[in-house]
Amino acid sequence: MLSIVYALLISFVLVLATAIIHYEVLTTSFPIGRAVTAINIRGRMLRLLAGIFFAHLIEICLYAAAYYVMHEHLRLGRIAGRLGEGAMDYFYFSIISYTSLGFGDVYPSGPMRIVGGIESLNGLVMIGWSTSYTYLVMQRFSRIARRSARAREELG
Repeated sequence: MLSIVYALLISFVLVLATAIIHYEVLTTSFPIGRAVTAINIRGRMLRLLAGIFFAHLIEICLYAAAYYVMHEHLRLGRIAGRLGEGAMDYFYFSIISYTSLGFGDVYPSGPMRIVGGIESLNGLVMIGWSTSYTYLVMQRFSRIARRSARAREELG
């Protein structure tokens, strides 16, 4: 029973950490409230997408590190299945959990299953957050581009 409490506590810390990372990356990659000109839209969009991608990778790495610590040090379960790369197995399992892909060739056992399930839910939320934020930014860029085109027409 205590091992389940530990798994839930680890999950809570990971969800909190990923939310903070995601928020910071989104708001620093492209703060929605800041004024933007039509000149630099592509560069800003690429910076936002790169930031989002790396935020997801960092979050996946956090979960992979947690799986490693849970298995190697806390004895709160293990990753089983078709293994072979050591630390890469934790990273691989984290990717397929975070994205809810779940091939089934590698799977958790023990209390680690709780963290794996919560990672899937957390990944779904983070990916949805990234998608909606990107949509809002693109919507804003579209308005800026239209205003810029109207201003050029009026001048030219």
